[in-house]
Amino acid sequence: MTNATLTATQLRSELGDFNSIICFKALIFGLEEALGEKAASISAAAAGRLRGKSLVAELGFAGSKPDLETATTALRKALGEEGTRLCIIDKIEVTETGYRVYCRETICSAGEPQGSSRTLSFTLGAVQGALETMMEQRLRGTQVESVLRGGQHDVIELEFRG
Repeated sequence: MTNATLTATQLRSELGDFNSIICFKALIFGLEEALGEKAASISAAAAGRLRGKSLVAELGFAGSKPDLETATTALRKALGEEGTRLCIIDKIEVTETGYRVYCRETICSAGEPQGSSRTLSFTLGAVQGALETMMEQRLRGTQVESVLRGGQHDVIELEFRG
């Protein structure tokens, strides 16, 4: 899957459809300065959730309720090296209360120093929105492990909501 499969047309003829992590992070930092850290995190997660939902719809997986191996493969391709490069999803597990998603090389953690308190916002939202749309389940996401604080992955827990 290439970026061309993720959008109907290329949005920019010379530069293509990607921009830099540096610019993305500048947007997040600017939102934090303008809105405060909590409001910026909520806004970025909401934007990510919307992106995850639309991505799954574009790929034809909306409401498909695939098995977790198929879901993992689809999201790895769409969000990873062959897609938008938001993150790499290594594994999705079912838990008693929802799902656990193991991500690495997330855009939210990129360039942050070890020990940073930064959490996933846009990435968490995108993964949440994608799984909600695939599985037709309302979910609530939280980050439970971080590569910035000793984890091997950035781990997202998505709990079922009523």
